[in-house]
Amino acid sequence: MKKIGIICKIGIPEPAEILKGLLPWLRQKGYETYVDMETTSILNMEGFPRSQIPSLSDVIVVLGGDGTILSVCRLVGDKGVPILGVNIGGLGFITEVQTERLYEVMENVLSGECPVEERLMLTAHVLRHGEPIAEYVVLNDVVVNKGALARIIDLETYINKTYVTTFRADGLIISTPTGSTAYSLSAGGPILHPTLDNIVLTPICSHTLTNRPIVLPDDVLIEVVLRSQTEPVYLTLDGQVGFSLRQDDVIEVVKAPFKTKLLIPCERDYFQILRTKLKWGER
Repeated sequence: MKKIGIICKIGIPEPAEILKGLLPWLRQKGYETYVDMETTSILNMEGFPRSQIPSLSDVIVVLGGDGTILSVCRLVGDKGVPILGVNIGGLGFITEVQTERLYEVMENVLSGECPVEERLMLTAHVLRHGEPIAEYVVLNDVVVNKGALARIIDLETYINKTYVTTFRADGLIISTPTGSTAYSLSAGGPILHPTLDNIVLTPICSHTLTNRPIVLPDDVLIEVVLRSQTEPVYLTLDGQVGFSLRQDDVIEVVKAPFKTKLLIPCERDYFQILRTKLKWGER
């Protein structure tokens, strides 16, 4: 491991300040660094397009929040490069390393002591008139939801070609275990340990109160057909990418053929993270 890619959250000064110390530290130890161009423009140094960094790197350090690391996971895709998330954002379920422990954790990463945790990803296809028109890979979730002023939408849902139900709701979340603590949790979905191989279907504000989240194995084919004429309805990927849907569009979701590899701090306690982030035990 000699090549370190670094991708930072855009629009905040903290990453550039951290790099003023981190880059010389890494180079003194003999490591090559590849920093995204948006960040290096602030530091007046040469940078690299984000799309090239996964191919250049043995490991990628992300300085930002969960949103930044989600985008990097999609960027890495099937290249299998492990990712270390350093939290400069808010909640930080995925970016677990705090900045004050950066150098300590980096020492463990560079010496090969940090474990790698593999996380399930999903592939979503949109079919219109039977033809594929869009494809996306996500780490957190695939969401079908209505616009702010639209009525309840009808989502005809199938598992492995078997009809399940037609959700009459504001939308439907198809989530990975990693994404179970994101939008799905706020819609009443269960928390899944992030290393599980399961998929969660969580309806959003279902018109039928007996519609509840369903936990599925990861080898299923999920098909959701938009039956409403209501406009607008959107497909949202990891809360960051949007695609406008039409009546009778079909969204197919399956597990991706590869997983995201996240570097985990050696002494990390997942349940402490839940207690801290979700404020369990507080009165």
